[in-house]
Amino acid sequence: MFDVAVFGSLFLTLFVIMDPPGVTPIFLALTAGRPAKVQKKMAFQAVCVAFGVIAVFGIVGQQILDYLHVSTQALMIAGGLLLLLVALDLLTGKTDEPQQTKDVNVALVPLGMPLLAGPGAIVQVILAVQHADGMEQASVWAAILAIHVVLFVAMRFSLLIIRVIKDGGVVLVTRLAGMMLSAIAVQQIINGVTQVIRGG
Repeated sequence: MFDVAVFGSLFLTLFVIMDPPGVTPIFLALTAGRPAKVQKKMAFQAVCVAFGVIAVFGIVGQQILDYLHVSTQALMIAGGLLLLLVALDLLTGKTDEPQQTKDVNVALVPLGMPLLAGPGAIVQVILAVQHADGMEQASVWAAILAIHVVLFVAMRFSLLIIRVIKDGGVVLVTRLAGMMLSAIAVQQIINGVTQVIRGG
């Protein structure tokens, strides 16, 4: 049976963590200068990668972490460090690399993971799946699917902004996105370290 309360609670939690409005300027900055068709494709690829990662961790996430002897805190800190490296590149403008490699890297890392499928979202999904009984599983997976649809729509229609702000605006958005992404990365690291301290 579909549980609206479970669906709504997980959807809102993932909406706050994955932050579709906040992801859009970062998406625009990372995909700037590419044809619109390529940007749309990358938005779809990033969402597919994120959903795939979230789905895998939702099904066997705890077993993977236990097998590797990795705590959720370590996952959060590692994700934060990876995002921080990307943020520094955006802030300093060091994003020049071969076009094919750049396309693949942006769609998979950092957009797909750890920006969309970040440690916070992964941990929330693992907990939601573990605590949901058989009747609530459909609500949990419906919420996971719904937030990924929202993410794709947000990135897909953010491309309209490019037509308005032009090249000068893209540079500004890139720097702002780098600053926002660095703050997100530092916060993830802080959260992970704080949980380690409290656990210790």
